[in-house]
Amino acid sequence: MRALYPGSFDPLTLGHLDLIERASRLFDGVVVAVLRNPGKTPAFSLDQRLEQIRAATRHLSGVEVGSFDGLTVSFAQERRTQVILRGLRALSDFEYELQIAHTNKSLAPEVETLFLATAVHHSFLSSSVVREVARFGGDVSHLVPDGVAQDLARLFNRAE
Repeated sequence: MRALYPGSFDPLTLGHLDLIERASRLFDGVVVAVLRNPGKTPAFSLDQRLEQIRAATRHLSGVEVGSFDGLTVSFAQERRTQVILRGLRALSDFEYELQIAHTNKSLAPEVETLFLATAVHHSFLSSSVVREVARFGGDVSHLVPDGVAQDLARLFNRAE
């Protein structure tokens, strides 16, 4: 069975990577799917985000990285994944994620949503928090993979 892990990953955090690693042990394959959202201006281009994820997941077998626009369930069907993986950091995530899961189920009854609780030491972590810390010169090396930390330093003119 294969799982789809969708998100904007702008940037990939160690919380995201933890979920990908755990999913790679639970499923035969994991497709990490980066959403192309024309309504948002990301810090990193789509190509940069794809490369960041590929670099951070090289040590894992069965992990594919791709991009999509449109509905997540449509991409799940296209990639023949049976499960959409979503991470939950706090109770506040659950209500929104449950609504999306029910909507997805109504659109594609054969696709299940699986919620994985984020590791406690990553529960405060989000891409927006990482970008904010990096923007103001804070150390993000304990929050993101090494390559992403270097990319953030370059982005905010703080190259190491």
